[in-house]
Amino acid sequence: MFDTVAMSRLTVAAPVGRMSDVLRTCTELGCVHIESYTNFEEGVKVGQASTTDEANHVSSLLAKVRAAISAFKPVNADGPVPLRRVKELLEGSFAEELQTGLDLLDTHRDSESELEVLDEQIHLLRRLAPLNMDLELLAGSDRVEVYVAETKKASKARSVFGPLAMKVELASAPGIVAVACLPSEGAEVQMAIGELGGKPVQIPNMSGSPDEVLKQLLAKRSKVEGTMFSASEDAQRWARNNGRNILAIHEYLTKEDEIHTAPTQLAVSGQAFALDAWVPTSKAGSVKSALKDIASHVEIEAFVNDHHHHDDHDDHHHHEPTPPVALENDAVSRPFELMVGLVGRPTYGTFDPTFFLMLTFPMIYGLILGDFGYGFIIFLLGLWLGTQSFAADPVAKNGITILKWMGVWCMIWGFLFAEGFGFVWDDTGQMGDASPLAGIYAWTYDNITFPAFVTETLNMSYMHIPFHRATSSLSEYVLLSVYLGVAHLMFGFILGFINVARAHGIVAAFFEKGSWIIILAAGTLHIYGFLTTDQGVFDATPYAIATLVGVGCLIIGLAVFEKFGWAGGFIMGPIETFGLLANTLSYLRVMGVGVAGVKIAEVSITMGWELMWSGGGVVSIVLGLVLFLFIQAFALALGLLSPSIHAARLHFVEWMGKFYDGSGRVFTPIGGRTLHTEGQS
Repeated sequence: MFDTVAMSRLTVAAPVGRMSDVLRTCTELGCVHIESYTNFEEGVKVGQASTTDEANHVSSLLAKVRAAISAFKPVNADGPVPLRRVKELLEGSFAEELQTGLDLLDTHRDSESELEVLDEQIHLLRRLAPLNMDLELLAGSDRVEVYVAETKKASKARSVFGPLAMKVELASAPGIVAVACLPSEGAEVQMAIGELGGKPVQIPNMSGSPDEVLKQLLAKRSKVEGTMFSASEDAQRWARNNGRNILAIHEYLTKEDEIHTAPTQLAVSGQAFALDAWVPTSKAGSVKSALKDIASHVEIEAFVNDHHHHDDHDDHHHHEPTPPVALENDAVSRPFELMVGLVGRPTYGTFDPTFFLMLTFPMIYGLILGDFGYGFIIFLLGLWLGTQSFAADPVAKNGITILKWMGVWCMIWGFLFAEGFGFVWDDTGQMGDASPLAGIYAWTYDNITFPAFVTETLNMSYMHIPFHRATSSLSEYVLLSVYLGVAHLMFGFILGFINVARAHGIVAAFFEKGSWIIILAAGTLHIYGFLTTDQGVFDATPYAIATLVGVGCLIIGLAVFEKFGWAGGFIMGPIETFGLLANTLSYLRVMGVGVAGVKIAEVSITMGWELMWSGGGVVSIVLGLVLFLFIQAFALALGLLSPSIHAARLHFVEWMGKFYDGSGRVFTPIGGRTLHTEGQS
């Protein structure tokens, strides 16, 4: 759960004739990540994709299926399709059924294109209709040139043309002019039209009056539009009836296509081939058993990272490929792999932060928003989204699960803060003793208190629940944000220390990450002494001295272990120390954004709720209700967006920056993951 999945190196060699069997077995195993062959040697080359009739048929059918998925965007809400059923469909009339769906798409697209052309022609004819002239006359001939233009100055056409009007045939209507002339007057006519600011109109190649042709085109448009709507309805019905099968067949064909194209990743000589791959160590036994009877040589060796230094030019390790990274989390924390993926896959052998994100991201989000009313709506929103068809998609499903976690934590913190929909629900709030929760909070105030040792140690004077973060407990809310930052960053540095110790040894870990732990711990205690005693900021306390020792260790770590050089270490060490202070104070955004959200929600009460009950009549009630609901909706929308961004930043930038390297390669076994097909790995 906390580490990436342990990987082993798989090497397979077999005669060329067994290549297809080996690749099919690896695909069925569903856990073999093939490394592409790149070390070209004399007599050894990469293989070629299969060109058999079966391979070509699979490739052609897969292209059509992908086109259908792209167009129809089908959803499978009914679960996987049995593999036997998938094969029956492919052996039966699936190809014809698929073509039916694609034909419906073509009909719809052709109708759309035809409608665009018709709309252009109809628009053009409506511009020409005021002239009431036959289209053949407007088209001109070899002996007569005709110019038609749109202009806002059509009424001034004769005065602009002047004497030229006697040499030409001029017709005008509001917004348009038409001029027929001999070729010799063409240049003068164009100049006159230019003075009118005319825009040329392209005459369609049609005959008859514009009104008559317009009627014909409108009738044709109605018919084409009906064809388009009919094709659209038939296509949607086809997608509903075949979407689940399409997705399952797409998975099956994708696996088959990978089998046919995978030879391009293998090393092939005249008579044999070699496959280099990675498999999870836990499945090494089953992989070897499956391949031993069809391959001449099968070797699986667990990967051991014994590179305990930073010399990237070490001859023994420089060319060693690192394993791809697979994550292994339980069903509860797995949805949060979606968030981990936003910053890249962790480096092999380091911590997988998925479980920790599950614990802290929604908790910090809830600490910022902290309103049980909004939290309840967010949770209900997650439940509703989970009923939609798109929720069957794994990514959407994970996102919805995270949203529900956020809603739950928002309700928890909202109860502790006694905040719901901007109201304070104990007897100190807007409703006073009339609050339906006043009795509950009176009991919690008297019976639930923080231990004195904790509050005294943390220099927090308020000890009760509810915790009024925006009023009487604001200073405690500030301290809580800072303490959260120190604890969160310290945990990140500890994870970073373990990561570096695993990769490069305990000495490198001490100078690279241990120095930060010393600086953070000692610096925090020194500032704590300044805030709680008569100690000065620059007093030479043991904690101040320890902080300086930590900075010295950091300089060594930067200079020696991170290759900055001594000049770089002495320059960057103090600068990055102040950067740690900025990281810690960044957690004050928890308090700042939280209090801002409280005040925005309060506006809905002062502007809307109180107006409703001011006794001003129906107008006041309606206006107050509209203001209350509008500002509440705005506060909820802002509460979904802003706390999410800030909570994500605190994790992705401040926290994960202390230990996380997202440069790992994703584990992609041949054949991929199966979501829509049963009985296929």
